[in-house]
Order: sequence, then structure tokens, then C-alpha cells
Amino acid sequence: MKVAVFPGQGAQFEGMGKDLHQAYPQAQKRFEQANKILGFDIAKIMFEGSKEDLQQTKVTQPAIFLHSVILAEILGDTVEAQAAAGHSLGEFSALTFAGVLDFESGLQLVSQRAQAMQQACEKTEGTMAAVLGLEDSVVEKVCKGTPGVVVAANYNCPGQLVISGERAAITAACEALTEAGARRALVLPVGGAFHSPLMESAQETLAAAIAATNFKSPSIPIYQNVSTQGETDPENIQKNLIAQLTAAVKWTQSVRNMRADGALDFTEIGPGKVLQGLIKKIDREATTASGQDLL
Repeated sequence: MKVAVFPGQGAQFEGMGKDLHQAYPQAQKRFEQANKILGFDIAKIMFEGSKEDLQQTKVTQPAIFLHSVILAEILGDTVEAQAAAGHSLGEFSALTFAGVLDFESGLQLVSQRAQAMQQACEKTEGTMAAVLGLEDSVVEKVCKGTPGVVVAANYNCPGQLVISGERAAITAACEALTEAGARRALVLPVGGAFHSPLMESAQETLAAAIAATNFKSPSIPIYQNVSTQGETDPENIQKNLIAQLTAAVKWTQSVRNMRADGALDFTEIGPGKVLQGLIKKIDREATTASGQDLL
């Protein structure tokens, strides 16, 4: 089984998508559409903006979605995927790839999600930290024993787990995790506590936006971050998308389930090669490729 995988926040880079815009008329059309849908010139920010410009949540999420979906459209039948998955934000790219959402609906939802998350970040000061070199169970135990809001947020690969929560709780947890033997416990330069209870207000906004959007049945199963299973029912897909904002991204578990279901080849479609690296750390026998290299 071949799987198309789509990256999430953190995969952005300066100048992203400029090469696609210059080489493909269909990319130019999509960027023009995106500027109108979003109400600002996201193409200009992607092509010419600074690292700081691209780190704004309201820019980052639509930018990564655009790069991923436009690249997927250009590749067309070159990607023969029998399943798809996305890391956090990347789930929206995967759903658009599988025909659950059309381009406009997908981009609108991503934009609404990003703005809601930004507003949630402004309500409570939160952050995230990467923890390296510890068993997941140890990290989970430390989080539970730390006062305040701090939870396991991203199960990226064995020995790499991201925690999320209130800034003071994250600082305390990092100290405790270092004492517990973590190779590193590093606070990340992010705008808030994504995939934690601090995103509850954003969850309400996203739920309303999803309820107003037409979701079709996917052409292939979508392995979602919350359930870690191949989903084909639009109602379950919607519930998982809403739950994802406050729940952990179970990437390690999802990849293992895909492998157990017969997945061997993974093609990352979108900016960067982060997911390829994670997949190889989860299962060395898996083969990975970059969609960008298929152009």
C-alpha cells in the first residue's frame, strides 16, 4: 500500500511555493484564488516574507495547506496513493487530496482554524516543548505530576514527544524531565499551547465552521491523528478534526497502524521532509519519498 502524507505547522520556509508559481499555470490560478479567499496577499508573504512573517499562525497554516494541495494537484496521478494521512494541520491537506473537501472549503476551514487558534493563544499564555530520549510513559507520568496544564501533544516518533500547556507548567515539566533522564527538554518557538486543553475556545469555533461545510466520502481511507485508524465516514472524520485541537497528534501510532495494514511506501507532499525522517525512525523498513522530487 502506498500512502500520501502531508506536513503540519513547522514545515514552512522562506520562498515556499515560488518555484511552483513560476513553473505551473495551475499553481498561479490557485494562488490568485487563495488571495481572494483569505483577503490578503498570502502568495507575496510566502514568496517574499521573512521567517517571522511566515511564523504567524494565520499565515503558516494556510501557507502549508496551499503548498501541499497545489503540489498534489500538479503531481496528479503520479502519486498512486491507497491511503492518506496528515500531521495536525496536514489532515486538511489529506482530506482535500482525498476529495472530502474542495479547494475553497479546505482553505477556508484552515484559515478559520488558524484564526481561532491564534485567538485562543492570546487568552492564555502557553507554549510547547520537545522532549528527546525518554519513553512516552515517563513523559506522560511527569506531565501528570506537574502542577498546572501540561500534556503530551505530539507523539512524533520513538524518543521524540512534544508537550504542551501553560508556560510555567512547561518550564517546570522540562526541569523534571531533564532530571528524569531526557537528553533534551527544549521549549519551542511557537505561539501557544497547541493540542492541549488551552485550545478549547478554538475547538468551539472550528466545530461551527465544520458544521457549515460539506464533507464528502473520501476516495481513500484517511488515517487521522486522534483515532490513528483509516477513516472513511465523513461524520467520524469531522468529529476527529474537532477533537484534534485539544487532543494529542498520535503520529507514531498512526504510522504503525498504517504499516500493520500493509503500508510500505510513503510520499510526503508539501514543504520540507520532516515526516519522511519521522517515518523512518518509527519503522526502518518503510520507504519514503518527497513529492517535490517527483516533479
